[in-house]
Amino acid sequence: MKKTVDWIVKSDEIIFYLLNKQPLFLIQIFKWITHLGSAIASIGIPLIIWLFGPLELREVVIVVYFSLTISHLFVFYAKRQFRRLRPHLSDLQATLHGPTLKDPSFPSGHSTAIFSVVTPFILFDPFLAPFLFPIAIMVALSRVILGVHYPTDVLAGSLLGAFTAIGFCHLFF
Repeated sequence: MKKTVDWIVKSDEIIFYLLNKQPLFLIQIFKWITHLGSAIASIGIPLIIWLFGPLELREVVIVVYFSLTISHLFVFYAKRQFRRLRPHLSDLQATLHGPTLKDPSFPSGHSTAIFSVVTPFILFDPFLAPFLFPIAIMVALSRVILGVHYPTDVLAGSLLGAFTAIGFCHLFF
């Protein structure tokens, strides 16, 4: 078990450093992309769809809000349970591109949010997958590129958001 944990930690660090060291123009792009996983975007965009979108998407928006709420209860609990330091706080070689965050790193709330939002839309209309899935992946990657999360943080958050959304989709659709 210890060898497996050591391998995961080492792989996490290697992938983190590969993604964290990017040219400035990519950093600027990912600083914008990361906001799609923020509370404002993950709550606001579905609200706009609810208010101005087609009526058949209202049920999808309800699933999104259930998924966001429940998945973030898990994020809140996991952050307090694991208390993993963010890369820029645990390693002086990590480059932070943005404000210093001091709350725990695991799991990524932005990754959880974006996958909680896009998964119900993708399951409702699979035609949207080639458009929404890459956006969700880029938001998750942005968190590592910007130096605020390790790859396992965003992987856990992405899976948490997606699986929570899948569960609610099965209840509603």
